[in-house]
Amino acid sequence: MYEPIRTKPVVHRVGGHHSDGRAGYPHSSRAEALDTQLAGHLAALLAVTDELGLEGAAARIAAQVTRLRGAEPARAARAEVADPAGLAALHRRAHDLAGRALVVAASRADTTVAILAAERMDAHAAELNLAGSH
Repeated sequence: MYEPIRTKPVVHRVGGHHSDGRAGYPHSSRAEALDTQLAGHLAALLAVTDELGLEGAAARIAAQVTRLRGAEPARAARAEVADPAGLAALHRRAHDLAGRALVVAASRADTTVAILAAERMDAHAAELNLAGSH
């Protein structure tokens, strides 16, 4: 027969503390979590943008990553991709990453990043359309 558990389960946590002195995880606010997520998407977009050799766009993205993280991001070297399929794959990846950044920027009401992400999506979509027409 089923007998209910009468004691609270013991959960071991690492780091941080609750208000009652128990150990626990440090908690971040939703805004901090969105900032971290947005900085991650932008850093990934920056890496692909650097690989494509788009200096102006990379500088604008790097400035936003720096603003969100408080430190300059690592930069990638330009990729030597000559084949159209490889370039299309990079533009597709950049388009997807810009879309992710746009969603997070919109949810945290970061107009500057939302506009930048939308512009990057348009630029990469245009490159993909141009590559598809050849």
